[in-house]
Amino acid sequence: MLLEPQEMKLSNGKTITIRSAAGEDALQLAKHRKITAGETYNMARYPEECDYDIDKAREGLTRTAKDPRDFMVTAFCEGEVVGDLGVLTIRDLMKYRHRGYMGISIRNEYCDQGLGSTMVKIAIDQARKNGFEQVELGVFSDNMRAIHVYEKFGFKQYGINPRAFKLKDGTYRDEVIMVNIFST
Repeated sequence: MLLEPQEMKLSNGKTITIRSAAGEDALQLAKHRKITAGETYNMARYPEECDYDIDKAREGLTRTAKDPRDFMVTAFCEGEVVGDLGVLTIRDLMKYRHRGYMGISIRNEYCDQGLGSTMVKIAIDQARKNGFEQVELGVFSDNMRAIHVYEKFGFKQYGINPRAFKLKDGTYRDEVIMVNIFST
């Protein structure tokens, strides 16, 4: 589904447009994901693993835009993607349809200005409207800034996946598993 566009001002004075990414944003989104993968190890992939098939990405974004429940919350500054969040149905089977999975990435220069909180709030509100009963996510255990934001919006930790991520230097990071169960 597509969200109604909205604007926000960052503390640095820049105006951010928040809307759903669509098929025509595939190249910008691929660029964003490669940049964020290089800025921190807290992403699922390294920059060299971000070689996207743009046509396939465009098809996926178009499919999400037409989906009645799945959605993207994408932040644009001066036409460039600076934040990306998606909430997708975990599996399209009856026993799973109540569950959504959320992932987010924000460019470093746009962090600590309220953008992440705004995007997560929009996502939680929309997930409820779309009929999800809970949203789940995984986060690096040492990413305290992200964990704080998630907890602020009702996510609770319910598990640890030990050594979930192996970095290039051979060290491991645990993954904190979190869920936000909406009251009925």
